[in-house]
Amino acid sequence: MAELLKNKYNYESIHELALSIKSVYHSFQVDDFVNDIMDETWEELGLKARMRQIAINLGKYLPTDYEQALGIIDKVIAGYPVGFNDFSFMYFPDFVEVYGQNECHWDLSIAALERYTPSSSSEFAVRPFIINHEGRMMSQMAAWARYDNEHVRRLASEGCRPQLPWGQTLASFKKDPSPVLGILEQLKADPSLYVRKSVANNLNDISKTHPDLVAEIATDWYGKNEHTDWIVKHGCRTLLKKGNRDVLGIFGFADADYVNVDGFALGATSLSIGEDIAFSFKIEAKKATKVRLEYGIDYMKANGERNRKIFQISELSLKKNEKKAYKKNHSFANLSTRKHYTGPHSVTLIVNGIEQGTLNFEVLAAK
Repeated sequence: MAELLKNKYNYESIHELALSIKSVYHSFQVDDFVNDIMDETWEELGLKARMRQIAINLGKYLPTDYEQALGIIDKVIAGYPVGFNDFSFMYFPDFVEVYGQNECHWDLSIAALERYTPSSSSEFAVRPFIINHEGRMMSQMAAWARYDNEHVRRLASEGCRPQLPWGQTLASFKKDPSPVLGILEQLKADPSLYVRKSVANNLNDISKTHPDLVAEIATDWYGKNEHTDWIVKHGCRTLLKKGNRDVLGIFGFADADYVNVDGFALGATSLSIGEDIAFSFKIEAKKATKVRLEYGIDYMKANGERNRKIFQISELSLKKNEKKAYKKNHSFANLSTRKHYTGPHSVTLIVNGIEQGTLNFEVLAAK
């Protein structure tokens, strides 16, 4: 997401933004605005830095009166088609974050974040408001959780995620997530998948620092509503990958002893960066059971240490004596999100959270 959004911040989109502002604020200096944004540092800037550079220059070229500047942004957004939503437009909420945190601007800023989130998202911009005014802002988030608009309800959850990717970490909620739980309780059966994904991601964040709490919540929530069940399953994904016995039990993956694993083997003992590694195995159920199949790759890192990533193969129900055969290919092509390094690696087969065997292989330099 970060790389895709970063690339949306280019000359064409920024120039189009400038023309949109010019159409409602006739003294706007289009060329100066674009040139000041796309300065000599531009190419090296990441997603959030580009967003911030746009927001700062909105402040530079819009009227210095904050309320008047918001009025111009409102007119620009009013020109979007009904239902328009584009995450690249998060520089408008970012403008509020940069210029609207003074106490005298509180009501204007909160109302603006609410207005702007349906056409982009205010999930990053609300975080300093939470950090600086936790009680007051969480009361506002609780009110947003009751709104008719799904984008505003999602903001109530997404904005208070303890570890939102690319957002400021909410350290107090990492330490004690209890202020967040009331928001999630309100939204645990939300009719909107967009909202439910956010609730699940918030739970998943909390699980990284408070696994027992999330296991307790999952046990309490599961089995009462299909929307909530989806949230629980998705929100427990990290705990499932870590083989948390309590959480595995909630979903019926309680016992690996009912499954025999045979023939776990590699297709080769080495490969070059850019190629695939193949492995295969067979399973047989001793009795009727539910099975969650995963594998872990222990990657070599740049510092010479190893780091495991877990990948899901399948979840299935097996009858007694039922057999399944699997063959998997795992790519070692470099991606924007993962770079591979030469050296020893391994693959581990995992059944219902229990390791069933590990095979070693060597990753060589690209051919």
